[in-house]
Amino acid sequence: MIDIQKIETFLSAAENSSLSEAAKQLHLTQPTVSHQIKLLEQELGVALFTRSNTGMKLTEAGRLMLPWARRLLHDTNDLKDMMTSLQSEIVGELRIACSTTAGKYILPQMGARFSQRYPGIKVRILACGPEHAALKLLDGEAHISVISTENADLSLEAQEFFRDTISLIVPASHRWATRKSIAPEEILEEKIIMREETSGTRKVVLTELAKYDISLDDLKIFLELGNAEAIVRTVAAGYGVSFVSTLASACPLERGNVVDVAVDGLSLYRKLFMVRKRISAPHRPRDVFWGFVHDPTNADLLKLAEP
Repeated sequence: MIDIQKIETFLSAAENSSLSEAAKQLHLTQPTVSHQIKLLEQELGVALFTRSNTGMKLTEAGRLMLPWARRLLHDTNDLKDMMTSLQSEIVGELRIACSTTAGKYILPQMGARFSQRYPGIKVRILACGPEHAALKLLDGEAHISVISTENADLSLEAQEFFRDTISLIVPASHRWATRKSIAPEEILEEKIIMREETSGTRKVVLTELAKYDISLDDLKIFLELGNAEAIVRTVAAGYGVSFVSTLASACPLERGNVVDVAVDGLSLYRKLFMVRKRISAPHRPRDVFWGFVHDPTNADLLKLAEP
């Protein structure tokens, strides 16, 4: 049976590309680290590293081993945490993968409140792209994921987290800034900054515009950005207009520099979902947080995204 300490040593050496750095991190001597890795290589029957005067690199076997090692350590720590929490207070680590801009405005405060109520739990929020949120769950890197599209994977369970409102923002000096609303076709006149192709905001906007026979090709898109804050700043500087989450446009640094403008007939909101594995080993921090998000005391946070 492979010793979990050898796995931890391998992972530290791989992530640091150095035996000496791994030794410092693990509070071991360098010969001990080297010996544990050699024993692990002998047990597996493969070389995990190539060594030279310039350092050490993972072999193909080592690269294949890396995600398995991370998952094994996560599972081991989760098992220890679960056993400890059954005896006393709830303790352990809760890893939440967040793939949405709107989620990162509310999730940190939610995590902070959760940690205040359960001091024995450390919350880690992992930023990732939409295409990786479910993978982090399935690979065991995350206990919960926050996503902006409904889940189609039957192995995952979802609950609505909150509803995010999307706004059309324009520079404060723009001719639309003093208007209550504009017609959808007026958007065709303006240079637009658009979110990236995988963005949930982009999908909602294009779906709503399609109701008025306005397609992506009809829009004057001159810039695509994958960061809502960067879009807000670019609009504030007067370079165009854009659709972003109201949570992003309400940033205190930009308040007064951009203006929200309603678009007649467009229903610009989306649901954000929280997802976990439907069948998995018990994990008390995850399961307690699952119910905690809709505790009445958190209603103020969930309403932040409302107009």
